[in-house]
Parts: sequence; structure tokens; C-alpha cells
Amino acid sequence: MSRGPVLIDLDQTEAAKPDLAPAVPDIMDAPQGAAMQQVAALATRRPSRLGRWFWSLALALTGFVVSLAAWDYVTGLLARSPILGGIATVLIALLVLVLAVLALRELAAFARLRRLDDVQRQARAALDSSDLKAARGVVDALNRLYTDRDDTAWGRAELKSRQGDVLDADGLLGLAETALLGPLDARAQREVEAAARQVATVTAIVPLALADVFTALTANLRMIRRIAEVYGGRAGTLGSWRLTRSVLTHLVATGAVAVGDDLIGSVAGGGVLSKVSRRFGEGVVNGALTARVGVAAIEVCRPLPFHATKRPSVTALVRRALTGLFGGG
Repeated sequence: MSRGPVLIDLDQTEAAKPDLAPAVPDIMDAPQGAAMQQVAALATRRPSRLGRWFWSLALALTGFVVSLAAWDYVTGLLARSPILGGIATVLIALLVLVLAVLALRELAAFARLRRLDDVQRQARAALDSSDLKAARGVVDALNRLYTDRDDTAWGRAELKSRQGDVLDADGLLGLAETALLGPLDARAQREVEAAARQVATVTAIVPLALADVFTALTANLRMIRRIAEVYGGRAGTLGSWRLTRSVLTHLVATGAVAVGDDLIGSVAGGGVLSKVSRRFGEGVVNGALTARVGVAAIEVCRPLPFHATKRPSVTALVRRALTGLFGGG
């Protein structure tokens, strides 16, 4: 038996070509938060012009038919029995009154959201121009906005006692931000953490199809509405949906409803958990994406832009929300 070296003639063998080798398949792809991706697609999808015409005409025709049927019913009932006809007339009048009140509430909700937008726009302009007079106008608007809020009484008193000592726009708006909005920021972040925890839990535990999408949609709607209420918006039903569309449209336009740099820690945790359960990994990433939507909602609803205080970190919010949820989160 020969113990010498074995020689291989390379001219008679096919040379190795690493660039042509097939890619190594991943055993399990990293979770991407499918539920939140679908929620963003649902919330930001605009119907076609033909679809809008269809629904507008369908609603107009339905309202016309219902109104005509109610009129015929009431007039016929009055002819047969004036008492019963009068009762029906009063009930319909009360229904119309309630609908009018609901419409006024929705209009008031839109007006409150517009006030927040106006104050935020004035604050940005004052910061950009370093205009002390404009900054004082923003502070006055904040005081009017929160004058009936007991939870801002200490902040308003602190701001009133110290604002005379500040002689520059940056310092004055920074004082208003820390004294007046600090407690509100903490409450808004707790709402974000609660929504992220709920979405992550349902995604990880409930195996029903579309349950995670429904939970993510309702949790994000509720979260954005409560964040608006924290900052004084108190959005109505239509206002909440419009605000949600605005937040998610902004995130989709900037590519933020996806896994990015500020979700590296969450994605890493989701990848580790996905080795045990795919749904656990998806739960972590869906919760992280919910936190990102919450941060965007805070930026939209907050009457002052983040200047003296730092913008909430998505990673920190997710860490607090999911600690202990999946064996240490």
C-alpha cells in the first residue's frame, strides 16, 4: 500500500466556481412583522375614484330611500292614529338631534387636532427664527390649550413662575417642553408600551388566522386615539381614523413601517425566539413596529416638536413593554 502523497490532475477536473454555487437556504427567515405590514397597507390604501363615486352614490341613495320611507311611514301613521304618529315623529326628531350632536362632536374633534397642528407649526417657526415674541405666543397658546387640565396645573404654574427669567426662544420653549409636556410624554409612552405588549402577545399566542392583523389594527387605532387625548386632541371616530391614516401614510412614505436600524435589538430578539416559535418572533417584531407607530403618533399629536428632550427610543419602549413577556423579552 502506497503511503506517498496523492496527486490530482486539475486539468482533468472541473474547476470550482464559488460564484455559481447555489445560495445556502435559510432554515428560517427572520420575522418581518407581517401583521403590521398588512395593517399599514389597509390603513393607507386609497380607494379608486370609481370606488369613491360608488360608495358616495350608494350612501346618498340609501339615505334618500330611508328618509322617504320614514316620511311615508310617519304620515301614514298620523292619518291612522295621531297619537302613534306623534310618538314616531318625536322619536325620529330625537334620532336626528343625536346625529346632529355626533356630527358637531366630530367637527369639534377635527378643530382640536387642527389647534395642535397650529401650535406645533408656530413652535417650529419660532425655533427656526429664534423669535422670542413668537415663542411667548406659543407658550400662551399652550396655557390656553391646557387651562382646564388638572394634570397640567403644576407644569403651568412652574412655567408661569419661570418664563419671565428666560430671554431666548430656545430656552423658553425648552422650559415649556420639560415643565408642561414632560408628564404628558410619560403617559403617552405608557400607552405605546401597552399597545406594543398587546400586539406582541396576541401575535405570539393566538393561532387564529387574521387575529393578529385585527388586533394590530384595533390596538393601533386605540393607541393613536389615546395619545391624541393625552396631548389634548380627543379625536372622534372619524378624526381617529384620519389621524391613523396620516401617521401610517407618513411612515410608509418614509419606509419606516419595516425593519430598520432602530429595531435591530428587537429583530435580534425576534430571530432568537423564532428558533423556538415562529409566532413568538413575529410577536416581538409586530410589537416593535407598533412602538414605532406610537412614536410617530406622539410626534404628530405633540404640540411642541422634540427640542429640549429626546425623541422616545423605539428600542427602549419595546424593552419596557416586552420585559418578562417572552422569558425576559
